[in-house]
Amino acid sequence: MDFGVVLQADPPARDVVATMKAAEDSGFRYGWTFDSTVLWQEPFVIYSQVLAATSDLVVGPMVTNPVTRDWSVLASLFATLNDMFGNRTVCGIGRGDSARRVIGRAPASLATLREAMAVVKGLAEGREVVHHGTPVRIPWVRDGKLEMWMAAYGPRALKLVGERADGFILQTADPDIARWTIGSVRAAAVAAGRDPAAITMCVAAPAYVGDDLAHQRDQLRWFGGMVGNHVADLVARYGESGAVPKALTDYIRDRRGYDYAHHGRAGNRSADFVPDSVVDRFCLTGPAAAHVERLRELREIGVDNFALYLMHDDKERTLAAYGSEVVPHV
Repeated sequence: MDFGVVLQADPPARDVVATMKAAEDSGFRYGWTFDSTVLWQEPFVIYSQVLAATSDLVVGPMVTNPVTRDWSVLASLFATLNDMFGNRTVCGIGRGDSARRVIGRAPASLATLREAMAVVKGLAEGREVVHHGTPVRIPWVRDGKLEMWMAAYGPRALKLVGERADGFILQTADPDIARWTIGSVRAAAVAAGRDPAAITMCVAAPAYVGDDLAHQRDQLRWFGGMVGNHVADLVARYGESGAVPKALTDYIRDRRGYDYAHHGRAGNRSADFVPDSVVDRFCLTGPAAAHVERLRELREIGVDNFALYLMHDDKERTLAAYGSEVVPHV
């Protein structure tokens, strides 16, 4: 299993760079950031500094979307970084949540996302594609490579992952939800004539190493609120008794709106509806041995990559604990 760290691009950017370097030194292979340029700083500027400060770390957004930037701009950003630093980027992509809703816009459709993934990947890898009805190619790309990892929860999105994406991002560490979603992606891949083993399965979730479970839960409750935004969309589409498992949908019944001013942050009052049981299922808490146990279970389910959301009040100790007590055992 590979490991990544997920950060918010809060100023000063030099702290993001330093944490990414520390992560690589601790055995992490991936460095991710949120991509919501009203709430945080522009990540692609920061990626250039991260790549310059590290040796092998692969960087990318978790996740970007197909409407914040024109697809040609997005492809050129990745292609430029890859040309400078040797194909060390990955494109995490989804329909868009905070980046869209904070400016009063809805997430993109799956049809738009499907087309965007093909165009961005093709351009970044130097191939000719049709964009806005016009054949176009980036002429200076040489030996470019860009994997597209798609974030998804619902049946239609999971089907698209299996049909088109290079990787799958599941934003929860709940083993039951991982079994269902990974199984759905694999089935869609087989139906599309693809090898499901070629799709990287990535689970992304907060982790907090320590013994004070009550404090850890309070620090990580925000994650259930963030996931709840996507689940609310699924319930609106499929209903409470639809194709989405109750392990993912039941907990949002007491949800009352969401304030993006506190998105992804401890103390987010929009996450007060999230019970302790959901925090324990969705996140990794407790001593390092408990993290190793959960990650081994996820690995058995088929998870290839764990991305650690490092957003709480004890980031440095958790990162160090992963480097010494978790990564070497998983």
